Amino acid sequence: MFYVDLNSDLGESFGNYTLGMDEEILKYVSSANVACGWHAGDPLVMEKTIALAKACGTAVGAHPGFPDLMGFGRRNLAVTPEEAKAYVKYQLGALYAFTKSQGVKIQHVKPHGALYNMAAVDEKLARAMCEAVYEVDKDIIFMGLAGSKMIEAAEAAGLRAASEVFADRAYNDDGTLVSRKLPGAVIKDKDLAIRRVVRMVKEGRVESVNGNDIAIKADSICVHGDNPKALEFVRNIRETLVSEGVEIKNLF
Repeated sequence: MFYVDLNSDLGESFGNYTLGMDEEILKYVSSANVACGWHAGDPLVMEKTIALAKACGTAVGAHPGFPDLMGFGRRNLAVTPEEAKAYVKYQLGALYAFTKSQGVKIQHVKPHGALYNMAAVDEKLARAMCEAVYEVDKDIIFMGLAGSKMIEAAEAAGLRAASEVFADRAYNDDGTLVSRKLPGAVIKDKDLAIRRVVRMVKEGRVESVNGNDIAIKADSICVHGDNPKALEFVRNIRETLVSEGVEIKNLF
């Protein structure tokens, strides 16, 4: 029996700005990565997102990013490992207040945007963030890019690691994601994306942007919820996986 977690980055609205279709997406995913107020989100949005996830029976994870609201956390910042460690603790603590008050357990931590991409290749940065999670709660799962430094660091720190793959992103030969600045980085053909996802889950393989077949581990699939076709995309992915004999379940 094959099984996989289906996650989405949610809670990214703030103030008068609405991003994504959280209420609808939550009906189809098994885990939600909730923004913690730095790259996106705010206290009211965090409160509401946790409540919605709880009502849907969707597991909740913290989605800490850089303090870069204008850049949506996608711009690289020069930070030391010590700073990154404190950043993760700070944001994890903020989300914990909302989950605790609603009787919800934090399942995982998944870094956001530039912080995620930097930690995927920077051992010291990855280790610092994993230490932050371990020191707060060693039972929290650390989710990171499959085959990256984050997975290695999580296991070395004594955390359970969850290898994440992306339904709509292209891969380099080394398993890293193709930069969004380059053509072909985002896969817009939903049928192609879904075929790739099924293969990643059932065969542990994916074709790189250069046409090479590479190994990949898929514990969780990320589907982005901030584009107009996101709802159709996540629904189709879920339906196809189930029809292929893959059970959708969270990481707990």
